[in-house]
Amino acid sequence: MKELKLSPSDFAFLWEECKCCFYLKVVRGFDRPHTAFPRIFGVIDKAMTTCYSGMHAQAITTGMPDGIIRSGQKWVRSRPIELGIGNRACSISGRLDALIELGDDAYGVIDFKTSSVGGAHIPLYSRQLHAYAYALENPAPGQPALGPITKLGLLIFQPSAFVHHIDQTATLAGEVRYVEIPRNDAAFFNFLHQVAAVLSQPVPPEPAPDCPWCAYRQDGREFSM
Repeated sequence: MKELKLSPSDFAFLWEECKCCFYLKVVRGFDRPHTAFPRIFGVIDKAMTTCYSGMHAQAITTGMPDGIIRSGQKWVRSRPIELGIGNRACSISGRLDALIELGDDAYGVIDFKTSSVGGAHIPLYSRQLHAYAYALENPAPGQPALGPITKLGLLIFQPSAFVHHIDQTATLAGEVRYVEIPRNDAAFFNFLHQVAAVLSQPVPPEPAPDCPWCAYRQDGREFSM
């Protein structure tokens, strides 16, 4: 049977929003419809990557590790992880934003975020960063391998001003801050086993009560009768 692919980005909000939708995407390949994602976030993300590549991290903002930012947008994929889902293995596959080249051949993984990141969201993004770290340290054959990964963090840009320039250009301005995420592999693997418990079920779990996509699918089934 095919290997189940786990996307680090789904560990944040899709898992929390609706485990039924998560199950359908991973096990049955039935994803939610793609909604319009504001292109500006991708533009800002790419601009941050270009701007910071090659910079010393501590020159960007306080609290960052001592190291050099290396260009990200790198696809990574882990070797199969045995999680007890019948005879199916899982692998982690996704694209990370950037790396920090630290001393002693160690690395850090950082993720760029635009706008504010509340404290309640930090554990969700922690799963994402841990997944990237695992994939880099335990790569699939032919995939990039880096390690050890000793630092994880979020580099957050929160726009607060629009500045018009005399040359008829404009820029967004705002605070840039760094939030370090402590590495906790035990907690991450505990989370993966929670994921496995859901994915190993023969049928999808119950939809989340407030999931609009599950409600839409249910309405579609009723109207088609």
